[in-house]
Amino acid sequence: MLVADFSCLTLSSLLLGIMTHGITAFNMLSNDNLAVYWGQNSYGDTHPDKTAHWQKTLSYYCMDNVVDIFPIAFLVDSYAEGNLPSIDLANICNSGNANYFPGTELLNCSFLASDIEMCQSAGKAVTISLGGGTGNIQFQSDSQATAYAQTIWNLFLGGKSKTRPFGSAILDGIDMDIEGGSQTGYVSFLTALRKHMDRGKKKYYITAAPQCPFPDEYIGDTLDSVGFDAVYVQFYNNYCDLKHYNNRDDWNFAAWDDWANNVSPNPDIKVYIGAPASSTAGSGYVNSKKITSIIQQTQSNYSSFGGVMLWDISDAYANHRYDIAVKHALTSDEDLVNKRIRDQHLTETRNITQEED
Repeated sequence: MLVADFSCLTLSSLLLGIMTHGITAFNMLSNDNLAVYWGQNSYGDTHPDKTAHWQKTLSYYCMDNVVDIFPIAFLVDSYAEGNLPSIDLANICNSGNANYFPGTELLNCSFLASDIEMCQSAGKAVTISLGGGTGNIQFQSDSQATAYAQTIWNLFLGGKSKTRPFGSAILDGIDMDIEGGSQTGYVSFLTALRKHMDRGKKKYYITAAPQCPFPDEYIGDTLDSVGFDAVYVQFYNNYCDLKHYNNRDDWNFAAWDDWANNVSPNPDIKVYIGAPASSTAGSGYVNSKKITSIIQQTQSNYSSFGGVMLWDISDAYANHRYDIAVKHALTSDEDLVNKRIRDQHLTETRNITQEED
């Protein structure tokens, strides 16, 4: 009965009803931010037959005030054909539904420009994440890395190029999700990129997604030398995952907080709890009740705490809007609880409609 009554609402009125509190600009210095990766269709990878919950285009996830920053995953190879990078956005932009720029392996996903700009106009930040589990972000020298900063600036940020993957959209920064290889050139690359970023009025961000074992093997030295704005520490797929929160020999947010306060070149750097958004998104998943407790205790006890990162948005939506539960834990916003209920009804209604079709 409740689903039937709910289905009488039009989609537009429903979306209007779930908007919360109006638009506020993204603030990296806040301690209640939610970052959620978009681009890899993690749910679709583990549920190939349940297409109703596969990743949607980016704008679909920007119609409420739950997520604050979207790292787009991933730029997977720093140097592919044509000496330009390659990107992979799973079911949204790949060789089957987009074109390559001539002479390169760089996808033309310019149709996403309007999605990105819509999200930014809603007060969200959108960045490009370099790397991933199979990423190849490597430099042979500092000089090569310094030159590559110009490439990233021209392709994704405030520069100009005929081969911009997202067309006219200007992203809000980059994320370094480095899970292998050498750190050669990383400091030079990021230092040069920051110089580009600091020349204009637009605010840009540099973040990283290290593994929770401290120090991180693949980007730890770089973190000590560059003023990152935030680190999305992956407290999953490791011995220090969320399930070991009560074991102080394993759970090590304190080590990251100490690093943030005493080692990082940026005294205002924020440390996020990185978490899988469902039991199939990574080992170490905990339910919404447990992560609420973890979030609120960590938020209260550590000055560097900046929020939560989730992998990824498709899993969060399929898992009863896990992202809303997390945001509610961060903000204690009762409107989000009501929104979660409404969105669950909306999902049920969509599924019924798709089954009828």
